Amino acid sequence: MLNSLRSIVQEVNSARDLSSALGIIVRRVKAVMKTEVCSTYLRDGTGQYVLMATDGLNPAAVGNVSLAAGEGLVGHVAQREEPINLELATAHPKYQYFEATGEEKFSSFLGVPIIHHREVLGVLVIQQTERRRFDEGEEAFLVTMSAQLAGVIAHAEATGVLERMGQHAHEAKFKGVAGSPGVAIGKAVVISPVADLRGVPYQTCDNVDLELDFFHECLAKARKDVKNLGKQLETRLNQQERALFDAYLAMLDDASLGSEVTERISKGVSAAYAWSEVILEHERNFSSMNDAYLRERAADVRDLGRRVLAYLQESAQHCRVFPENTILVGEELTASMLGEVPKERLSGLVSVQGSSNSHVAILARAMGLPTVMGAVDLPFTQIEGREVIVDGYRGSIYSDPGATLRKHYERICDEEREIVRGLEALKELPCETLDKHRVPLWVNTGLMADVVRSLERGAEGVGLYRTEIPFLLRDRFPSEEEQRLIYREQLEAFAPHTVTMRTLDVGGDKSLSYFPIEEENPFLGWRGIRVTLDHPEIFLAQVRAMLKASEGLNNMRIMLPMVASVSELEAAKSLIYRAFHELLEEGFQIELPPIGVMIEVPAAVYQARELAARSDFLSVGSNDLTQYLLAVDRNNPQVADLYQAYHPAVLRALHQVVRDGHSQGASVGICGELAGDPAAAVLLMAMGYDVLSMNATNLPKVKKVIRNITLQQAEDLLDEVMHQEDADSVNRCLERVLEREGMLRFTGWPSGGESAVH
Repeated sequence: MLNSLRSIVQEVNSARDLSSALGIIVRRVKAVMKTEVCSTYLRDGTGQYVLMATDGLNPAAVGNVSLAAGEGLVGHVAQREEPINLELATAHPKYQYFEATGEEKFSSFLGVPIIHHREVLGVLVIQQTERRRFDEGEEAFLVTMSAQLAGVIAHAEATGVLERMGQHAHEAKFKGVAGSPGVAIGKAVVISPVADLRGVPYQTCDNVDLELDFFHECLAKARKDVKNLGKQLETRLNQQERALFDAYLAMLDDASLGSEVTERISKGVSAAYAWSEVILEHERNFSSMNDAYLRERAADVRDLGRRVLAYLQESAQHCRVFPENTILVGEELTASMLGEVPKERLSGLVSVQGSSNSHVAILARAMGLPTVMGAVDLPFTQIEGREVIVDGYRGSIYSDPGATLRKHYERICDEEREIVRGLEALKELPCETLDKHRVPLWVNTGLMADVVRSLERGAEGVGLYRTEIPFLLRDRFPSEEEQRLIYREQLEAFAPHTVTMRTLDVGGDKSLSYFPIEEENPFLGWRGIRVTLDHPEIFLAQVRAMLKASEGLNNMRIMLPMVASVSELEAAKSLIYRAFHELLEEGFQIELPPIGVMIEVPAAVYQARELAARSDFLSVGSNDLTQYLLAVDRNNPQVADLYQAYHPAVLRALHQVVRDGHSQGASVGICGELAGDPAAAVLLMAMGYDVLSMNATNLPKVKKVIRNITLQQAEDLLDEVMHQEDADSVNRCLERVLEREGMLRFTGWPSGGESAVH
């Protein structure tokens, strides 16, 4: 049955719309399971489960029969969220007869829920006249089928929602990962690499005749290219291999692929989108074939498709117009794509792939652009030109927002603008509580663009300089001198303030193209200090560059990432001392900088006392620490909602680190995103953290909240929070107190929270 399962999923994936997908499901499942009926019920906007497709019941009932959760056997399956397998359906107390379906003659019933991200999307049902209970294998197959199809149906549903244009458009929500904080409202512009068949946005054409002429002109250019290529290779290929070019030309003939594309353009679709749709359908058809030779032809179809698409996109790229408040959307956004949009028109970013540590997310934070990454369920090619809201606080995207939702987010945008205006006056003021407790606010940097923004916001130092950025932006390791110049620029920009330079931290979701690390589980693998200790030549070159860069400034600290044991700290210190003494012998006038440890793994939390005794400072990397404590990859949209920075286990670990660090006389800071959350900053201050280091964008908000509260109030709040049992309770506690103090609007948590928009 495994082959049948794969075959059905492939067919459903190639369906043009939700209706076609459901039709394939009921026909194929009925045939494979040899039953008399297969039906699919899907939940609509009102929570009813509507019969959307059937093979075996009365076709006229489709769209006309619906049940609420708990109503009838279908509603019972949805409510229980588990399969129901009955020998005689009519004998069950929940059985409900619908005359329109004509199902009275069927005795056996097996229904399984279709669940996606904990939500019951619908119910998949098979029925049979024969009175029998479906066996375990049959039930297991249907459960497996429903699990496989859940994501496909969710995606198809979303695409269907987006395809209903204009006044029929419906508000839709998609989840991703928060990449850069803030809210943006604007028009979606889909961008993709040239000749990326899967990234062509859905667009209509104003003049069908002109579009058809353009398409045939591009086909002619592609035919010419194929002919020329065939001639160039004529002497190097045998007759059988040359036949491939004849096949290419035949496929480009008007009567072949061309006619299918022409038909779609005639319905008002752009040539590029029509072509990509047809090519992808043919590619999927070839890929699903049993014959190995025919499966290989999928690559030929793909190659041909790209050749023609390059011509179709060429002129479109030249005349692209970016609207005001552009929301740039792509499968995988890159820095060069951002550069194509005029700065004053770019309002927000959405990337289907990538994480909060991707290059583009780092750039977005430096530029202050609200960003959502990892929006894997977003049918991005269907979203061109639509109004979109990007919520960079919660990692949410809304298309075609209704009046209520739009008004809610417009209020947030207005509040943000008002806050920014009010916060500018804070730049020169110290970050201290009403009772004069001082809390230094530092920044996290990686690009020179961060420096200007940080200084404009009144940063007092750098708690984390990501030295891996220059490594990520090159196609080779930067030389010692190249590194020295980059580090010197950072140190000079912030002098006399302290700059904390983290040694090279690659691995996990930060890989170097020229130094690939292939691992089953990169987050628990070869990364951070583990890599550099295994490659002392890389580590020593970097440390030497840092020390040289600090000459005459002496405002640098060195921080070691991913330390999990005392032995790693001692090994790294030994190499730093070696580099320091070598440079002294070479005549450099340098001082040994403070050396500190990042607390990012649970082992370091429980050895914080020993690590602090052997270092000058500790700095908590709350992003990774939270991830490891909760066993949640925050860059995985499937589990991103389980990444809870206010989880009681995280708060207790943070409290323990600062107590143990101080017991050994080491200063303790924090440089994860939690430090830039104004509500969390209040708790961290109460715990006793000496330095809070954050994204420059959040610095004024944190300063505003801290300047409007006393240390005693913060400590009372911390005491209340530490008695809570879950993250939701902590959130409610913080929200209640901050709203009472009039500080809630500075946290990025608008009054009423996200619930206000639903």
